[in-house]
Amino acid sequence: MKIGFIGTGVMGSAIVHHLMEAGHEVTVYNRTKAKTNELVKKGARWADTPKEVTKVSEIIFSMVGYPKDVEEIYYGENGIFTTEVKNRILIDLTTSTPTFAEKIAKTAKKKGADALDAPVSGGDLGAKNATLTIMVGGEESVYAKVLPLFRVFGKTFALHGSAGKGQHTKMANQIMIAGTMTGMTEMLAYAFKANLTMEKVIKTLSGGSAANWSLTNYSSRILREDYTPGFFVKHFIKDLKIVLDEADKMSLNLPATLQALKLYQKLADQGFENDGTQALIKLWWPDGKKQEKNS
Repeated sequence: MKIGFIGTGVMGSAIVHHLMEAGHEVTVYNRTKAKTNELVKKGARWADTPKEVTKVSEIIFSMVGYPKDVEEIYYGENGIFTTEVKNRILIDLTTSTPTFAEKIAKTAKKKGADALDAPVSGGDLGAKNATLTIMVGGEESVYAKVLPLFRVFGKTFALHGSAGKGQHTKMANQIMIAGTMTGMTEMLAYAFKANLTMEKVIKTLSGGSAANWSLTNYSSRILREDYTPGFFVKHFIKDLKIVLDEADKMSLNLPATLQALKLYQKLADQGFENDGTQALIKLWWPDGKKQEKNS
């Protein structure tokens, strides 16, 4: 199958790799061309614009940073919608807004195409290991056509309703992640201050009711002082702002999520916006290094 992929960052590159491994012909575009070099060496084709990607592809995936980036690749001067899209399927994997997902779906339908919003969860490890969770909004018949591709790079996937419902489900996911990340970092700060053996605490908690994805995947990185981004702080801030904006539209108060946003914003203000979300521990351990224990 001829597939287009726009946005080859940390996760996008891994997804493209899996698609090529599965035997698909993939054409790629990224704002920074150098980030596609390894994929091109492995057999991907380069296109100069999203428009050019669309021309040679049957199904076009996009995975970029912010809603404004999604708008640019779809509606910009050389965007997807500036060329023929009839009979094509457009799939946005970006965590964006439900409202914008609905707009893309309506435009696609007018032009004879189909669109799905399909944000993912699982970070760099999920992308690398092809175990991503994929949350989809759109028509069931279109979802059925794309399901074999989702199986290539995902482990858990479901259609949650019409256009925009995939994004709403991702917002629910981010609310949960906000809680587990703040809980995990405060737990580490507390355990260290209490003179506990960190590795032993993590192993014990991972076997009980405190077990969660953040604890399993990020606590060990923190102990290694590894703050490389599986998911950027700046992108998590973006997600939490979308969550709170959508909640406000529904007259829903989310105080814990608001507090998580404030903590991550404080972290970004200290210069760590390009770190991974596990860098939240730096609010307790300057530069991510454990401080002197209590005597």
